[in-house]
Amino acid sequence: MELESLYIPATNRFASLYLQQEFPVTSFFHYNLTDSNLFGERVADLKKRDFPRADLAKVIEGYMRPLPSSKEVEISLGKLREDASVVIGGQQAGLLTGPLYTIHKVISIIKLAREQEEKLNSPVVPVFWIAGEDHDYQEINHVFTEHEGRLEKTGYPERSTDKRMASEFIYDKETMRKWVHQVIHHFGETEFTKDIMIDLEDAINRSGSIVEFFSSIIMSLFKDYGLLLIDSAYPPLRMLEKPFFLHLMEGSNTITSKVQNQQEIISHDGFPLTIEMKENAANLFLTVNGERVLLEREGDLFRGKNGEIYYSQGQLEEVLNAEPHRFSNNVVTRPLMQEWLFPTLAFIAGPGEIAYWGELKQAFEWAGFKMPPIVPRLNLTIVERDISKHIEELGLDLENVLKNGVEKDKQQYWNSVKDITLETNIDAAEKELMKSYEEIIPRAAGIDKGLESIIEKNLAFHRQQFEYLRLKANQSLKTKYDVKLGKYDRVQTSLKPEGSPQERLWNLYYFMNRYGLDFIKELMELPMEFDGKHKVIKI
Repeated sequence: MELESLYIPATNRFASLYLQQEFPVTSFFHYNLTDSNLFGERVADLKKRDFPRADLAKVIEGYMRPLPSSKEVEISLGKLREDASVVIGGQQAGLLTGPLYTIHKVISIIKLAREQEEKLNSPVVPVFWIAGEDHDYQEINHVFTEHEGRLEKTGYPERSTDKRMASEFIYDKETMRKWVHQVIHHFGETEFTKDIMIDLEDAINRSGSIVEFFSSIIMSLFKDYGLLLIDSAYPPLRMLEKPFFLHLMEGSNTITSKVQNQQEIISHDGFPLTIEMKENAANLFLTVNGERVLLEREGDLFRGKNGEIYYSQGQLEEVLNAEPHRFSNNVVTRPLMQEWLFPTLAFIAGPGEIAYWGELKQAFEWAGFKMPPIVPRLNLTIVERDISKHIEELGLDLENVLKNGVEKDKQQYWNSVKDITLETNIDAAEKELMKSYEEIIPRAAGIDKGLESIIEKNLAFHRQQFEYLRLKANQSLKTKYDVKLGKYDRVQTSLKPEGSPQERLWNLYYFMNRYGLDFIKELMELPMEFDGKHKVIKI
């Protein structure tokens, strides 16, 4: 593998300015990434606070007990019990790990933790927070695979019609096994396929829910790096969170007000908002009859978003004391809960997360915290050898391809090779025929009105024939230049599929199936810096 760094702007202006640490975006956060003593200052701030270290380590250890493990994991748990800080980030539990950006985030968490542990001479532990409480099943129930040169969704067949949490989606093992075989089959049979399927079938058998399946795969890939995992919906974690849920419940009106105040500041500076919230948002979910219900607050009364449930604050506190597992956070309160639980040295964020965390500054201040340093995750693009060769042969610029794709270059090439003279001659012949018909129609109508409709049908037939001629001429030309046009398509599908970054559609197992089980190990060995630049990995 070879590593190259390029500057590619983030997908939104807010995140791009944050990557460059430019004003006014930097004013929406408590720490500035250009500060040379950033992490030393953060460690000092953390030492002034108390965290439920022993209980938290016990909960994480319990969650990870069924998962693949290593001595490095045990070391990380020991560090957390003592005085370690953590580098943390999270994501939903996509099938077969979901899009590549999830893997990029895990790699970022581990690498920054290692980097800062060495620089600070202080223990730092990597933690991945799985958003198992989320209920948007449609976001995680598929993998994209290549079909006839394009990426298409290969959806998992079991359906979820309600709003249950992802952690409560229990899959049928035989259905999952068949689906995984189907996905890997789409990636193609290689010398590594058999071993990959053995590992995946082992994960399917040891897991029950799609979140457990995700966790098992992640730990099989990253256990040797001391990564810790926790599912936000894990019931023992909810027990630990009870006092914090109470705090969020009591302060729900103020939290909403603080977020909206911060949003006004951000809007005034010309940035679009990412968090949608009502004036009476409580920013908490309650599970009722197996489904998550978003709560709203009216005085001391909490009700479901659609008025399906009503609780006084006292009644809701009783539910919290008896059944804390029924409570879950939304996009506003999840970061606050994370900050109460973990001694967070840094939070690893994608472009969208950076934008919405900026709207939470005053909410953190309400809780008595500084927002942790928000470190943009590493942005990676994997360029296979045949794609590199196509880029060179086509005379393309890699940086431009990653920014804009190749459709414009492909069109320019097509315009240069298609027979303009032939098209012009066809157009001229059609215009001449149309002119003749313009003279025929009024003369024929003067003889017999019935002839007019016959002539118009005849004219329509000739127009269809001209379109057919154009189509066949273009098809013949494209067949002649099919090999070169196909190279443009292959580059586009690999690096900018459907106009999106590679990391949003491609799946890790395509690359592991093609390049082997050590693919992650080789990625981890690359010297990637958190410098805001895009990392191009040539394999």
